[in-house]
Amino acid sequence: MTETKTKKRPRIYLLDELRGFAILCMVFYHAFYTVGIFFNWDWGRTLLDFFTPAEPFFAGLFIFISGICSNLSHSNIERGAKLFFIAYILTVVTYFAVGSDSAIRFGILHMLSICMMLYGIFSKICKLIPMWVGIIINAALFIITFRVTSGYLEIPFLWSFNLPAELYQTDFLYPLGFAGKGFISSDYFALLPWLFLFFAGGYFGRLAVQKKFPKMAYKNYVPFFSFLGKYSLIIYLAHQPVIFGICEGIRYIIK
Repeated sequence: MTETKTKKRPRIYLLDELRGFAILCMVFYHAFYTVGIFFNWDWGRTLLDFFTPAEPFFAGLFIFISGICSNLSHSNIERGAKLFFIAYILTVVTYFAVGSDSAIRFGILHMLSICMMLYGIFSKICKLIPMWVGIIINAALFIITFRVTSGYLEIPFLWSFNLPAELYQTDFLYPLGFAGKGFISSDYFALLPWLFLFFAGGYFGRLAVQKKFPKMAYKNYVPFFSFLGKYSLIIYLAHQPVIFGICEGIRYIIK
């Protein structure tokens, strides 16, 4: 009688730590947004204006890591479907909690859920493309489509192309980045360009499957960030009600 042992894949703590750092930045950003926009406190608007240019970077880091981790999932389609359900519960909750003008209609969770499902659907095709080719193609498409929500494609400093205005006059193309003038979402991450950053992470994540990350990636250097990264979804769902509660408490005290 022979025993077969399967080695458990070592946890890549660096991904947890980076994701934890990114989610902490999101919490601070949303706190400044809540204080400045919803509660109309001047210091909140000042911090929001200061912090806003950094948002694409820490949000992009979170999305890229989500793409990497899709290589470590048993079923991206199932995982994406569950997240899609959670995201639209969030839409309903915010709609009734803060009104239609401030509801999250297509935020980062909506976008990530669709990216996960698409990655699961096209994973066999993606495997036919070499890793670095896939990364370069998706990075290029990410750069070209980065300004889709503003109405154009571009290669910075070299080329730009104005997209047809008709694309932005519909009520249903906002998930792709073609949001009409009447579209409002307090958190908005369109599939274009972020889908390509997610897929670039998916290609890079092949190194995780092959256990080819540097040795330092498997060591837990900052347990606090690692903890935040491990429970990032729970933190994301819980932080806004907590921030609102704290702000309401402060407003009650200083009245």
